[in-house]
Amino acid sequence: MQQELISKKELLEATEISYGQLYRWKRKKLIPEDWFIKKSSFTGQETFFPRNKILERIGKIKNMKDDASLDDLAAIFSPELSDKKIKTEQLIANKIIVREVLDIFIDRHQQILECSFNEILAMNITQKLLIEGYVSKEEAKNILKILEENYLNFDGKDCELIFIRKMGVGLCFLIVIPNQIYFDEDSKVIIKLSIAKCIENLKTKLKELF
Repeated sequence: MQQELISKKELLEATEISYGQLYRWKRKKLIPEDWFIKKSSFTGQETFFPRNKILERIGKIKNMKDDASLDDLAAIFSPELSDKKIKTEQLIANKIIVREVLDIFIDRHQQILECSFNEILAMNITQKLLIEGYVSKEEAKNILKILEENYLNFDGKDCELIFIRKMGVGLCFLIVIPNQIYFDEDSKVIIKLSIAKCIENLKTKLKELF
């Protein structure tokens, strides 16, 4: 399924930002280079953007720019966190991860003392589902395992986590967006989570620690 695009002119009108702001945010890496898509048109060459992604990103920048510098925002939106580690006790002390979820993670890895961003992300998503009452502890263990073993296959892609329950049994799926998935009438969708939003929320929490 081809992604819907928005032209630069339409984007500037819809978001009420200037040409200068748009390209300043690009230079500061708040907006990824590969979102600027050049296409031929009857007037020559025109710039387009993935509509949903760019509108969501600009909305976040406008909401956050009064409380954070552009450099801080660039750190929040930057994907370059895969090579950084943080101590497990810092995660507890800074209330990023609760002890119960960290213990589930440690049970899988034994004496681990530091975690990568992707490991923290897997715990953070699992924690949200567990604390908000969507899943049981046993289901949380399975979700953490699925995220750890499979998320790297989706890294850099827009994806969703979907948790359903059928006849009392919980099932977890990771799917690439855009996509369509259908369940039979005996299945109940418990929650759908945007992984991209989870990443940005976690980066905000971690910006003082990394």
